[in-house]
Amino acid sequence: MTTEITDELTDAELASRLATTAGRRLLQIRAEVGFADPKALRAAGDAGSQELLAAALDRYRPKDAVLSEEAVDDPARLSAERVWIVDPLDGTREFSEEGRTDWAVHVALWRAGALVAGAVALPGLGTTLSTATITPPPPAEPGPPRLVASRTRAPRLVTDVAERIGGVVVPLGSAGAKAAAVIRGEADVYLHAGGQYEWDSAAPVAVALAAGLHATRIDGAPLRYNQPDPLLPDLVICRPGLAEAVLAAIRESDTAPA
Repeated sequence: MTTEITDELTDAELASRLATTAGRRLLQIRAEVGFADPKALRAAGDAGSQELLAAALDRYRPKDAVLSEEAVDDPARLSAERVWIVDPLDGTREFSEEGRTDWAVHVALWRAGALVAGAVALPGLGTTLSTATITPPPPAEPGPPRLVASRTRAPRLVTDVAERIGGVVVPLGSAGAKAAAVIRGEADVYLHAGGQYEWDSAAPVAVALAAGLHATRIDGAPLRYNQPDPLLPDLVICRPGLAEAVLAAIRESDTAPA
């Protein structure tokens, strides 16, 4: 896949190529810095990817606002019609551990109230999922539904819902990697209720919706972006046929956030 960035790209194509290019830069940083000092590697990754994305968006979409995990929030975005929502390095813990591939780069575009383009790069796997090219996942595999959850801090709600729908929990790293597992058909449900921000879910949700998947808050409400407070603490991404059962299990659980 070409990663050349030009003025003629559509927003979806630009999102894809930016995420891919930032991912390749992160692989270079991994090789240059090494894994001896994880804290230094994480800092270098965050800074290097942010610098690349900020410069590219300033060059190719200079009139647009940007909301990034690694930049100071500019309240001018609240009156902007177009806002890029980016996470330069999703899953810094996994990025700093040699051999792990479950980390990502998120690039999404919000326009006039909705996510209209997005890309999730999985640099360790050499792939990028984009609204420009995504297709529905393959049919579900036989057996119990697979719910992806944090490998270090999975909320009790995930295991409770898994029990209620007869599913199994699969530990995985970053938010982007977990969403990608559902988008790629490697899992069936991504349920999160432990606190996130808009940049954690914007690009994954954009791609999931483009792939025909269900994506909402855990109470079934729409996910809203470019809000004054970027905290967006929970979400469900799943196969449409499982949405009703998952949301019902959440309602019935006494571990769901109030």
